[in-house]
Amino acid sequence: MTTHSTVPGKHHDGRIPAPVAARPLDPRRRLQLALAAVWLLDGILQFQPYMFTLSFGKMTLYPMASGNPVWVAGPVHWVTTMNADHPVATNAVFALVQVLLGIGIACRPTVKPALLASTVWAVGVWWLGEGLGGLFAGTANPLTGAPGAAVLYGLLAVLLWPSERPSAFPAAARIGERPARAVWVLLWAAFAYLVLQPANRAPGAVQGAVTNALTGAPGWLVQLGNHVGKLAAGHDLAISVVLAVAFALVGLSVLLPWRRAVTAGLVGAVVLAALIWVFGEGFGMPFQGMATDPNSGPLLVLLAAAYWPARRSIRTETATA
Repeated sequence: MTTHSTVPGKHHDGRIPAPVAARPLDPRRRLQLALAAVWLLDGILQFQPYMFTLSFGKMTLYPMASGNPVWVAGPVHWVTTMNADHPVATNAVFALVQVLLGIGIACRPTVKPALLASTVWAVGVWWLGEGLGGLFAGTANPLTGAPGAAVLYGLLAVLLWPSERPSAFPAAARIGERPARAVWVLLWAAFAYLVLQPANRAPGAVQGAVTNALTGAPGWLVQLGNHVGKLAAGHDLAISVVLAVAFALVGLSVLLPWRRAVTAGLVGAVVLAALIWVFGEGFGMPFQGMATDPNSGPLLVLLAAAYWPARRSIRTETATA
């Protein structure tokens, strides 16, 4: 009787098996990892020394209640008071939660609970930390991040929920193409509506937004911002109208039946997001050590990537797998 010994990693005839190629990341997983990276960045920013002082509550949280109705301002005041009583402990919790959300989304076994938790956390931050983006205070301005970066975190968590279903673009895999397109249209329609509000088309509104966003920035960036602000002076209404039209066109682009038109609209969204991030949000205003997140600009770029049309070959392979 002949016996055969088996060596780990080899076939029974002694041949070493060919290495198995690593499975490439699908677009949705790449977007999930990008979202995880942003959450980690938020957590790191929350560990800045300023965040552990009383000034964080007074200068960052408390102003979010201004102009808001009682049901919005009340909870904001409560969080501010809690932070004032225990600034180190509360901020440590804020920072650790965001770091854990990033790690959870980055790890496949925990991606679903982490995305669910990030949605809940984003809603809480939007209400208690952003005053619902100023929507009820009459101060919401897309140029400065309205309706709030937290909304985009929650929205991305829903759109990027794991799914094996083939779709025309990553954001539609879980909720379907029509609902996903409706979300995009409504978001950009909201931008168009908000930018036309009286406070955002008033004289000096655009110049003020640019100047405030670049406070404390490097000299060359401040000079560039001042130049842009001077060019915008006296043209606030016209700029608001142009931006509203641009926002509307970007929103409607995903409804068009032509791939190139959809792609052009998404490229337009990226360009608008970049301009807003630089001149309206000042890169999230990290220059003074007070930034809690990069603001809405990078998230809008990530959202546009989630709507990028899938290649036909990828869709075909997924459908036949």
